Amino acid sequence: MIILDWVHSLAGFFILLSLSLGVEASPIFHSKYWLWFTAFVGLNLLQFGISKFCPLVHILKKLGVPEKR
Repeated sequence: MIILDWVHSLAGFFILLSLSLGVEASPIFHSKYWLWFTAFVGLNLLQFGISKFCPLVHILKKLGVPEKR
């Protein structure tokens, strides 16, 4: 997997996780404040699409994830 694959995969995972924790069906960690995390991830994706800057990309580069196939 390349960096953009990791960014999309992790963003999708965090969105689904925070949504599942924000709904009332979540018995342990239910809180509507988890939805703010969903909004944070969405705003980061929007900002990355506009400016091409993403802190996760820099972290993944330092971890040695390849940029291209």
